[in-house]
Amino acid sequence: MATRNPGKIKELRAVLADLPLSVVGLEAFGEIPEPEENGATFAENARDKALYYAQATGQWCLADDSGLVVDAIGGLPGVQSARYATDDVPPDSPRAVIDKANNRKLLRALAQVPDPRTARFVCHLALAEPGRVLLEAFDAIEGRIINEEHGDNGFGYDPLFWVDEKGCTTAELPSADKNQISHRGKALKTFSARLHEMLRGLI
Repeated sequence: MATRNPGKIKELRAVLADLPLSVVGLEAFGEIPEPEENGATFAENARDKALYYAQATGQWCLADDSGLVVDAIGGLPGVQSARYATDDVPPDSPRAVIDKANNRKLLRALAQVPDPRTARFVCHLALAEPGRVLLEAFDAIEGRIINEEHGDNGFGYDPLFWVDEKGCTTAELPSADKNQISHRGKALKTFSARLHEMLRGLI
């Protein structure tokens, strides 16, 4: 998987646990320079990353581009979700530090915006082999942004993303429940079903 984020790798391993696959992150391949993410959409970025890392590793590579889209601020952070607060922290900061900075910047941007501050998490997945995209999947989850962080079972904007039907943030949900409703969890289910079909055709 084209990530060094342990949270994403953990989610993927859980969803694909019934397949005879070994899921590893980029740390298994040493130092590979990161590609520039210039896509205007999540789909473009996911495809570009999957193709880049498949070529670099010689392996099938699953890449996702996921992010938070907040209606009141024109869809931001959008495709810049992971790097929303780059001016506030050094680029080589730990993921947890970057996440906190992103959340602080989001709350500043929404300080004068009244509730409900509607938003959605979106996820686009692309699986590639060197030179070719094999599979894609997409999904989203609707919610709203609250004023302070709640929960620690998540990463990124999870502590600020409130899901009305659950009465809590996605960071307060048990992992199994979160995987059932999250944007990435739902996209991974679609991806898993399509991957099963593809593998059956290869055997």
